[in-house]
Amino acid sequence: MKKLTLLLFCLFSFGVFAQEDTTVQNSITGMVTFVQGQLVQLADAFDESQYDWRPSDDVRSVREAILHTAAANYFLASKMGHPSPEDVDWMGMEKSITGKDNVIAALKKSNEFILGVIAKEEAAKFNEEVDFGFMKLNRLSGLLVVLDHNAEHKGQLIAYARSNGVVPPWSQPQE
Repeated sequence: MKKLTLLLFCLFSFGVFAQEDTTVQNSITGMVTFVQGQLVQLADAFDESQYDWRPSDDVRSVREAILHTAAANYFLASKMGHPSPEDVDWMGMEKSITGKDNVIAALKKSNEFILGVIAKEEAAKFNEEVDFGFMKLNRLSGLLVVLDHNAEHKGQLIAYARSNGVVPPWSQPQE
């Protein structure tokens, strides 16, 4: 009986350790999904007439900030060896996509793409170095840059929204 118990324990332990740990990917996916959801809510909260608003001539408009965020998802993924879909021109996205519905669709497509990239990343390769052009980071840090960049532009868009009398949907007063 002791041998059987030991054998079962060993088999169970082997099974647990043989499974790939996806805790990091799941955690990053959850946070990126949350921030992306708020970005989409903000993009939708603006009137289309506000999409070309910018606080000054030398910064991105609402539309450009949203599309910049979408394009960066493709850029960061490409640096990690995940090519963007053939129908996506992320380098020209800020200039070529107009109209609120098209901008939101591009953002959502980019969000789905980068979430797929995060899911494909292998924990065993997190420490591999990647040259992102602006700096060299390991793969895990690259995934964290995705989260940080999306959050950075969520903050920018919150400021843009407040400047235009738009209240972020999650900040609406509760009745």
